[in-house]
Amino acid sequence: MLPAGRPGVALRAAAGLLTVLLLSACQSLVEQSYEPSVSPSQNPQIVDEVQKNDPRAQVGAREHPRIVASYGGEYKDAKTERLVARIAGALTAVSENPNQSYRITILNSPAINAFALPGGYLYVTRGLLALALDASEVAAVLSHEMAHVTANHGIERQQREEAEVIASRVVSEVLSSDLAGKQALARGKLRLAAFSRNQELQADVIGVRMLGEAGYDAYAAARFLDSMAAYSRYSAVDPDSDQSLDFLSSHPNAPQRVDLARRHARAFGPEGATGDRGRDYYLAGIDGLLYGDSPQEGYVRGQTFLHGTLGIRFDVPNGFQIDNKAEAVLATGPGDIAIRFDGVADPKRRSLTEYIASGWVTGLQPATIRPTMINGLEAATARASADRWDFDVTVMRIDTQIYRFLTAVPKGSAALAPTANALRASFRRMTAQEAAALKPLRVRIVTASSSDTLATLSARMMGTDRKLDLFRLINAMQVTSTVKPGDKVKIISE
Repeated sequence: MLPAGRPGVALRAAAGLLTVLLLSACQSLVEQSYEPSVSPSQNPQIVDEVQKNDPRAQVGAREHPRIVASYGGEYKDAKTERLVARIAGALTAVSENPNQSYRITILNSPAINAFALPGGYLYVTRGLLALALDASEVAAVLSHEMAHVTANHGIERQQREEAEVIASRVVSEVLSSDLAGKQALARGKLRLAAFSRNQELQADVIGVRMLGEAGYDAYAAARFLDSMAAYSRYSAVDPDSDQSLDFLSSHPNAPQRVDLARRHARAFGPEGATGDRGRDYYLAGIDGLLYGDSPQEGYVRGQTFLHGTLGIRFDVPNGFQIDNKAEAVLATGPGDIAIRFDGVADPKRRSLTEYIASGWVTGLQPATIRPTMINGLEAATARASADRWDFDVTVMRIDTQIYRFLTAVPKGSAALAPTANALRASFRRMTAQEAAALKPLRVRIVTASSSDTLATLSARMMGTDRKLDLFRLINAMQVTSTVKPGDKVKIISE
């Protein structure tokens, strides 16, 4: 969730009634590109200077802030940035257009994605870095995206990389059009890599060639496509999982692509005997990588959302699943019940009853507005109704911040009152001890001992009830896989 003070209002209702609008500050990440070499240049070119007269780069520059905002900002970690720059530098050296400079941004998102914009803007999420097994797999992804840039696919698709602004039923029915119009950026399903089938295949061919010529394992592309298929199967277990920002939503994992990647990799030799995987330095580079929710967005632990910086927490009822987005905390439950929680700044400290009635909720029933107290906090509640939905609106004040719950149920459902009552009753300030005990999850590299098995190693995983499944996924292991003493593996822990 965005820290309070950044406005962002919408509601996610279950069973296909989905809307998430985002308003967020934007920043630039890597202002430098790297000379063709395996390690970062000590005298890098400045991308802005190289690209200032490139009309293609203007497209990327226009969309760059939108992308950064949509994916929760940049991931700033010098070790990880050096790792990605090393991989990209090796690929640039063998590019069909070695004069093309690249602006590489690591996005602070647990989604698994990578994409490119015209003019050399490359993006990779920390979620993808956590899934990849070695440097060659990340090189396979980046070389594929570089190939899109080299082949001018971004221009050919006539700016389909622009973010899709969703005007959904919930926004039009629940929120005033004036407020909705101020939401400048959309998270939604970004069609960033909606290339044609032929363009994807062409990028695969170019990417595998770059991979092999850069000295990496040419079969890494096929391996990572297999890992993506495993990720898709893992995610599919959760029917409510929103994969709209993930790689497979825009890069179809057709068997034809895997076969093509392996066929072109054979030009560099037999599988298992071509190039470097870069596993050791890659694992060293991602040791400590943030995994899952970031501290700035708070944490989901089971049925509880906790935000140490804001000092707040609440619980959703049993049977609900929390989805911690960059712009809000969303939860869906049985019976098409949906919840949205977010925060806005209110430096004027206006009356909460006046705030609810100030025009941001369409369908509001003014007679239902009531002041109240929730766990010692000033609060107010109200009801709203629109089309097929009934809503409970609850707002709470902490200092100059207003926190908001919107609970939606199908019209006439008796679940609205008990759900909203339980939700707001659970909202409270965290104690200092609770806040101090909160730690983010990270990728940790451990070395297997002689007594270790998949069971003992996966038991050390945190943040998931499916420990063994996730352990196998991030380590590209099969049901029959084993570990040997000295093997380095990834686990997720604090």
